[in-house]
Amino acid sequence: MVQYATIDRTLGAIADPTRRQVLDRLARGPASISQLAQPFGMSLTGMKKHVQILEEAKLVVSEKVGRTRHCRLGPERLDDAMDWIGFYRNQWDRRLDGLEAYLAEKKG
Repeated sequence: MVQYATIDRTLGAIADPTRRQVLDRLARGPASISQLAQPFGMSLTGMKKHVQILEEAKLVVSEKVGRTRHCRLGPERLDDAMDWIGFYRNQWDRRLDGLEAYLAEKKG
């Protein structure tokens, strides 16, 4: 079964639109904190906080090279969250299929 702590951490990390945009940017390749902060007009400290949350969810990995912190996508994908969502999607699909069959039976 799915680990809820992992899902909570992942969904919490991607709940923020800035962090989702950071992931979109990193999907195109590594970037420094300053490169990530620039489009948002955000301080480096503010962006570091966003990156830290993404790191805690293992969605981003960063390393300090000299005075610059470089970020890239991390090893954790959204697989756990997708499995959890998929389970409930299947539940709803079955229920809706049942409703559709019931309505067709009543109509016909």
